[in-house]
Amino acid sequence: MKIFVTGGAGFIGSEFVRKALTGGLTNFGIDPTALIVYDALTYAGNLKNLKLIESDKRYEFIKGDINDPNISKVIPKECDLIINFAAESHVDRSIVDPSVFMKTNVLGTQNLLECAKKLKVQRYVQISTDEVYGSIPHGTWDESFPVKPNSPYAASKAAADLISLAYSKTYGVPVIITRCSNNYGPYQHPEKLIPSFITKLLQNKPLTLYGNGENVREWIHVSDHVRAIAWLSTNGEIGEVYNIAGNEEKTNLEITQLLMNEFNDSDSKIEFVPDRLGHDYRYALNGNKLRDLGFKNLVNFNEGLKSTVYWYRNNLEWFQP
Repeated sequence: MKIFVTGGAGFIGSEFVRKALTGGLTNFGIDPTALIVYDALTYAGNLKNLKLIESDKRYEFIKGDINDPNISKVIPKECDLIINFAAESHVDRSIVDPSVFMKTNVLGTQNLLECAKKLKVQRYVQISTDEVYGSIPHGTWDESFPVKPNSPYAASKAAADLISLAYSKTYGVPVIITRCSNNYGPYQHPEKLIPSFITKLLQNKPLTLYGNGENVREWIHVSDHVRAIAWLSTNGEIGEVYNIAGNEEKTNLEITQLLMNEFNDSDSKIEFVPDRLGHDYRYALNGNKLRDLGFKNLVNFNEGLKSTVYWYRNNLEWFQP
């Protein structure tokens, strides 16, 4: 199996690559004979994330931007699978400068789809997010819900989803779209909530929460997410969207207090700041469509959070630079 992974030096992409090349996804039909990681190495990409597998003869790294019109020249011939993890993903950054998000997440995706069409790739998996649905006060979204994004980031991902589905319908590109809840785990960039607070606690810095901290997110361990991606890469139906639900709802304040408990800390370090513009109140996915295919998550949230804290405690050299 020849696999081309964009954004493979990032948090979720590198987890997929490590698992794929160490045999962690063979039960899901992912057994690469060649795996190319293509990454622009922006602030969120880190080759340290791939150190575990860098000597594997099946692995190759190529630095590049998914907007490059010549990207088709580095995708392997008779490619079995393209997985597009490459994306600008930080909501706050999208509010400051939406143009970068439109360029990478929309135009970059379209460029990659054009390559998949030209090369007749066997499967193309577009990694999306629950944020494309907007905000939901109660209940859950299933895949039939219309997209209603509220941030420039979410809008760029929704646009990427729609152009992916259009390429599937119009040109027959074998697209599968996955929409996942909030991820956590090792190797996540410290700008995200959980690693941000862990690294701040390690440095005795205050923790800042938007608004009153009551915004609700659903959480999934990154290892469960990539297992689901692998499962859908081989078992998903072409032209379909699949939610990957974490089924662990927590307010941001609850997450903060859980992390402080791990450090035997008090509430004195929490600082509430003015709310983010367009801040979604709650995300919640209905994951029945994926579960009906036989997939289930394995990582308990409390255990996963403890192991994540442990990883950051023992890998100071990874995040301190």
